[in-house]
Amino acid sequence: MNSFNRRDFVRSGVAAVVGGSVAGQFPMNASAFYGMDDTIRVGLIGCGGRGTGAALQALKAAANTKLVAMADAFSDRIEESHKNMMEPEEADEATMDAIRRIDVPAEMRFDGFDGYKEVIAASDVIILTTPPGFRPLHFEAAVEAGKHVFMEKPVATDAPGIRQVLATAEKAKQKKLNVVVGLQRHYQTVYRKWVEQIHAGAIGDIILGRVYWNSGGVWVRSRAEYEEKAGRPLTEMEYQMRNWYYFNWLCGDHIVEQHIHNIDIGNWVKKGHPVKAQGQGGRLVRTGLDHGEIYDHHFVEFEYEDGSRILSQCRHIPDCMNRVSEAFHGTSGTAPSPGELYDASGSAIFKHNSKDDPNPYQVEHDELFAAINAGEFKYADTENGAIATMSSILGRMATYSGKVITWEEAMASDLDLMPEKFAWDADPPVLPDAEGRYEIPMPGITKAF
Repeated sequence: MNSFNRRDFVRSGVAAVVGGSVAGQFPMNASAFYGMDDTIRVGLIGCGGRGTGAALQALKAAANTKLVAMADAFSDRIEESHKNMMEPEEADEATMDAIRRIDVPAEMRFDGFDGYKEVIAASDVIILTTPPGFRPLHFEAAVEAGKHVFMEKPVATDAPGIRQVLATAEKAKQKKLNVVVGLQRHYQTVYRKWVEQIHAGAIGDIILGRVYWNSGGVWVRSRAEYEEKAGRPLTEMEYQMRNWYYFNWLCGDHIVEQHIHNIDIGNWVKKGHPVKAQGQGGRLVRTGLDHGEIYDHHFVEFEYEDGSRILSQCRHIPDCMNRVSEAFHGTSGTAPSPGELYDASGSAIFKHNSKDDPNPYQVEHDELFAAINAGEFKYADTENGAIATMSSILGRMATYSGKVITWEEAMASDLDLMPEKFAWDADPPVLPDAEGRYEIPMPGITKAF
């Protein structure tokens, strides 16, 4: 044991194996560090609602964790996140225990575009929950520094970003760094059991899938609101960063940022990614100045290598049919919704009652920190996260262009959506016209890649 320091594994992700396997050296549970005064320092980069929730879930995953640093482009987001963690409206015993392990003094709260560097330097495990356009940059920095990572989906907004993430994933594996991506359905009991049954052939070969994220849409942050708060005009970079969901370099459109969950399930069930896609979309209702450049609806037909199809719908229009789910049709039965399987005659062959299932958002952190505490290299989610993201980007390319786009064409795309420079006075990649409107993708005109 003198030759095998568990802190070394936490600090660098590299475990030296002396006289046997890692599993033989350490208990297989998250209590392996307890009593050793060997704290796992957690750093949060991206202090929105998802980041706030992820930080608390990380702290609840293991009793030897401590939140030690936070970063966001905006200082008020850091302060709001810290306050919401420290003063929740309701808190159970596990949450109160987690709160006691939040130790982020003012000097460890970093705003601006470069604050992520300070958080990475101060932490052992990095939580990446900024707008996804920044994910390739922040992920690469964390892995270069030898840190384990939890990062939210999607992992990029364009093909160059995907290629950067995949290259970083190889470095993470070489360094034995655990990486979990927030496609939480992979950590959800009902999905794990459902997909296991499908893969076992319960309904035969899958010939068709249907995946949905149809809802009324998400928040929108107006330029006027933030200029009133600031008491001055916002720079264009400030405005787009505040209202990030509506700009492709930051968000990727909602087919990428949100519908990725359902597209990912299609890939999981099919054990692969689409080989081509075609589709259509547009914006009919969410057309205001603050709705930026993204569509409010997409429909995509994804084709897989065996010729089967996944039909994809996502919509952000209020007062319409809402559905967030997946369904599959096999040669000998159907899977009409997660946790249900029926044979060709309509008789139930599998039903899962998810009433007592654990929260998958918590499970993904529980399993990540259990592996770190046990000295295991167990989680390498990056490739799946990158493929799911690229599948979603492929769908966006198809709807924006109106063309049939192949996987190879999409992956080889050099269409880089990111700014040349990150600074508050720098120009983002897209700018408004004199009326404050942004150019909207036009099928038949917009370049796909």
